[in-house]
Amino acid sequence: MIIVPRTRGFICLTSHPEGCDRNVLNQINYIKSLGTVNGAKKVLVIGASTGFGLASRITAAFGSGAATIGVFFEKPAAEGKPASPGWYNSAAFEKYALEEGLYAKSINGDAFSNEIKQQTIDLIKQDLGQVDLVIYSLASPRRTHPVTGVTYNSVLKPIGRDFSNKTVDFHTGNITTVSISPANEEEIANTIAVMGGEDWKMWIDAMKEAGVLADGAKTVAYSYIGPTLTEAVYRKGTIGRAKDDLEATAFTIADSLKDINGEAYVSVNKALVTQASSAIPVIPLYMSLLFKVMKAKGIHEGCIEQIGRLFKDRLYNGNDVPVDEKGRIRIDDWEMRADVQEEVAKLWEEATTENLSQIGDLAGYRTDFFNLFGFEVPGIDYEKDVNEIVDIPNLQQ
Repeated sequence: MIIVPRTRGFICLTSHPEGCDRNVLNQINYIKSLGTVNGAKKVLVIGASTGFGLASRITAAFGSGAATIGVFFEKPAAEGKPASPGWYNSAAFEKYALEEGLYAKSINGDAFSNEIKQQTIDLIKQDLGQVDLVIYSLASPRRTHPVTGVTYNSVLKPIGRDFSNKTVDFHTGNITTVSISPANEEEIANTIAVMGGEDWKMWIDAMKEAGVLADGAKTVAYSYIGPTLTEAVYRKGTIGRAKDDLEATAFTIADSLKDINGEAYVSVNKALVTQASSAIPVIPLYMSLLFKVMKAKGIHEGCIEQIGRLFKDRLYNGNDVPVDEKGRIRIDDWEMRADVQEEVAKLWEEATTENLSQIGDLAGYRTDFFNLFGFEVPGIDYEKDVNEIVDIPNLQQ
């Protein structure tokens, strides 16, 4: 079939297998260009199919020659209906890993469930024995608790007061004002239940009990802080409460791993275009201005550059892992530089529908968004028929 992008709001309903494949290959080639990263050799990535999770799997495999198991929840293609982009990404990753003789197997299912945790542990026992790095990179709007069966839905709302500020429709470039009413206590609790640290800890507890964490194993979860501009709706809102919980959980996990010399970290990453971030009001406008400033300074990074730097300069630099006063790895350091944030804040005040294409990088934001789904990727002929049915070579059933 000929596959074209079909969008609804901040979601793209289609994805392109060849574009996704090329995206993965481009990331692999970037990691190879960095040279060998002296990192983990047996790696589990929970949330391995897109964004930072996919970049982590690529970096581990093609930077350190690691055997990787990826866990994700993606939709395969049906006749005449493309798969989700994460499905195509994972198929491409496994294809290229196997071509280079790297162990790579994948599990598709609800990572919040006890069944998927057990299936993953069984696979580690069977094939790898133990793992020495666990990346936790889940991004989901809802979670069914594996013990109580209660399903929680997260919300993106401020806390304590109404929020109003500029936002942009990144398809049209129209800047408008968005207003969001504050969350109630139940919504805050539900968001923490979905996006906080409980499930990460459940994974690590189950793996430790099963004996599949190697001595000295590390685990890393991903977070975001962001600037004053976005804090009311992000870091001081419901998601921020969930991230606070995630960061506190890192210390709890670290304590539980002391007897195996293990370590647990939260890595605070840069603002980047993901399926999740596209849904957050204010963020697309902030990012389009941020990208313009960072590109002009030569310090802009995508997911793969961020994770390459995280592994090479932070996690596996041959010394202690550098952290901030709250114990967090800060790979958002370039984004949060004073000179960068001062320029972005100035541009924010000036930004209008009429001048955004000049003072911001909305075109770059849009390209990054469509790239997530395999579209607008250089070198791909989007006019030709492609086979939408693509298998993941070592998908475990």
